[in-house]
Formats: sequence, structure tokens, C-alpha cells
Amino acid sequence: MDTPKLYSLPKLEYDYNALAPIISEDLLKLHHDKHHAAYVNGANAILQKMDKARADGIDFDTKATFKDLSFHIGGHLLHSLFWQNLAPQDKDGGGNPSKTIAKVIEEEYGSVDRFKKIFSQAAVSVEGSGWAALTFCKKTNRPIIMQVEKHNTNVYPMFRILMVLDVWEHAYYLDYKNDRAKFVEAFWTIVDWTEVNKRLEDLLNG
Repeated sequence: MDTPKLYSLPKLEYDYNALAPIISEDLLKLHHDKHHAAYVNGANAILQKMDKARADGIDFDTKATFKDLSFHIGGHLLHSLFWQNLAPQDKDGGGNPSKTIAKVIEEEYGSVDRFKKIFSQAAVSVEGSGWAALTFCKKTNRPIIMQVEKHNTNVYPMFRILMVLDVWEHAYYLDYKNDRAKFVEAFWTIVDWTEVNKRLEDLLNG
């Protein structure tokens, strides 16, 4: 039997100090190397537990196992998207969207500024630990904001995620203490709109 495939921690496409001062080097290292890695390791441990149960012909607690697996896989995938839709300010980070993503945002929300305000409110008001995400529904051809609690609650199934913002405390506390709103405001200066637009165009042309 082939060795079962497992998840792996993706390498960042920029240096640890590249997002400073918005996200400090210490915070980025902690977030990527410890917290994201923990979700990767957690998902892999559950998959290996399931593999062993299959090989040994034994049962396992399906409710608890699949809930935990959803949590860890969700954490891994959302973090992977998060790193990719960030960019240093001297590269593609910040500014306003253009091209297709700008068009759909303006059509849906009236203006980019109004979209940013609503998205920011969604991020600040996520209950407990979670995420704010910009998604796209091909059925209605509309960009829709999504609040995700933890990594796996209140998710719109099958909606493509175009942009995510991590608002777990581990994403900002080292730099911003308990001021989530200040972190959310700063986030807009390192958004990689080129990547966000690419995700949308890949979806529409796929």
C-alpha cells in the first residue's frame, strides 16, 4: 500500500520581516511556524489515527474525530489563503482593487470604501476566534462577505474564498494587544489585490 498523503506547512512567499510594521517579524514567525503548523500537525495526526483504525479494523468516535478534523483542516486551508493574499507594502500590498475584483465590489457594495467598511465590521464583530472572508457565489454572481467562527463554523459551502483576514488573537495580540479594530484597519495596507483578483478571474474563467 502506498504511503498515505498528509498535509504540509506551506513556505511563505516573503521574508518574515517583509510585512513589518503591520505584522512584526516576531508575530509572523509565531503565527506561521507555531499556530499554522499546529493545525497541519493536528490534521495529520487525525488522518494517521484514522489510517491505523482502518488497518487494525477498529472503530473510532466519528462525531468527535470529524469535528476535530474539520477544525484543523479549516485552520490549515484558511491560513494558507491568508498568507497568499498578503504582500509587502513595497510590492503589491495595499492600495485599492482594480480590474475584475474592483468591478464586482463596486457593483455589489456601491464603492470600495463601503465594502471595506462592511468587511471591517464583519472582522471586528466575529464572535470569539475566527475569520472574515470575501467569497464569491457563482449562482448569483455576487461577492458575499462571510464570518467564520473558529475555522469551520458559519461557512458557506462551495463558495470560493477570494480573501481572508485572520482575527484570532494569535494573529494580532503580540503587536496590537486587544485592539482587534486597529489590526483590521492596518490589514488593508498589506492586502495583495493582485492575488485576490487572480482568484476571482480563475473562478470566472474556470
